[in-house]
Amino acid sequence: MIVIQICIGSSCHLKGSREIVEKMRKAIAEYGLENEVALGGSFCLGKCSSPGVCITIDGEVISGVTKENFNEIFRKYVLTPLGK
Repeated sequence: MIVIQICIGSSCHLKGSREIVEKMRKAIAEYGLENEVALGGSFCLGKCSSPGVCITIDGEVISGVTKENFNEIFRKYVLTPLGK
């Protein structure tokens, strides 16, 4: 099970965390990963100066997530490890 947490703190909220949450939900559903990925929210991950939203995937902090690079990050950190 891959555990993903998306920062919903004030800084990331202003940078679009709500949109990243929705993109993540849609991607998980699109690939049928509901039983392989646990999605949750988190407060500040300490990377507030990052230009985008911060997330953790299995404890690894990934900063700078935007709607533009979301697909690349999802592919690299979720699909590839799951062999999809």
